[in-house]
Amino acid sequence: MSEDNFPHRPVLYKETIQYLAPSSPKRYLDCTAGAGGHSEGILTHCSPLGELLALDLDPQAIALTRQRLSPFGERARVVHASYLRSAEILRELGWTGVDGIVMDLGVSSMQLDQSERGFSFRHDGLLDMRFDPTHGKTAADLVNGLDEASLADLLWRYSEERFSRRIARAILRARPLRTTGELAEVIRNALGKTREKQDPATRTFQALRIAVNDELRTIEQAIPSLIALLNEYGRLAVISFHSLEDRLVKQAFKRESTNCLCPPEQPVCTCGHKASVRILTSKPVTASPEEVESNPRSRSAKLRVVEKL
Repeated sequence: MSEDNFPHRPVLYKETIQYLAPSSPKRYLDCTAGAGGHSEGILTHCSPLGELLALDLDPQAIALTRQRLSPFGERARVVHASYLRSAEILRELGWTGVDGIVMDLGVSSMQLDQSERGFSFRHDGLLDMRFDPTHGKTAADLVNGLDEASLADLLWRYSEERFSRRIARAILRARPLRTTGELAEVIRNALGKTREKQDPATRTFQALRIAVNDELRTIEQAIPSLIALLNEYGRLAVISFHSLEDRLVKQAFKRESTNCLCPPEQPVCTCGHKASVRILTSKPVTASPEEVESNPRSRSAKLRVVEKL
């Protein structure tokens, strides 16, 4: 099925498939299905007997993935759920483990292109930003409900926005804010002209999206549990799009690939921690110039991979 039939292009597709090396009759997990691009590639390469479970919080992504993977029949299972529930769903399927896992973190291009989702200021829409629009607080709830100090702290913590206090003050003066266009304009007016190439509102929108979906805590919590699901020599591939995500992934992989976590000055190990994986990417894999040219979203993408011992 052609990529042109779907609004989302998976980044670092070739590199991810190469590292996961899908084969038959093994089993795989796609934690963030999107429109099913990585899932389709895995199922194609693990033919004829390989199986895959695809998860996503976004109901529209689930619908697109089901459509895309329908030719694979019962080899593909698609479930509307967070990857934090991976172990539970695998048990329900009767799977004892998987041989490869992919996580494509962050917001997808199809979500950015939908004004009603509120992820982007390129199109005016309601301030929502929820991956799962069926429940939870929206970006509007945070923008209009937090006090100045809490809002400034959120902007600094989740985007390292150096003008977080100035932006927070401007937002409070302009409240209530209901749309992406209104918020972006408040930020631009507060900061004026800057030397940066990106829009002044970019980091604020990133911070709000991360906070709305509790992304960093979810990633940090998920990685050890996903590694536990891997069969021997199974691989976990994670694609991140900003430094906060990548730092968490790097630290988690380093921790899970280390035999002892005790302080260096401690003469005897008391933690009992044993390495469960080895790191396959000493440095993150980034997109080729050709991919960046054809898909600008891939410019900031970083792929890190570990293999279960």
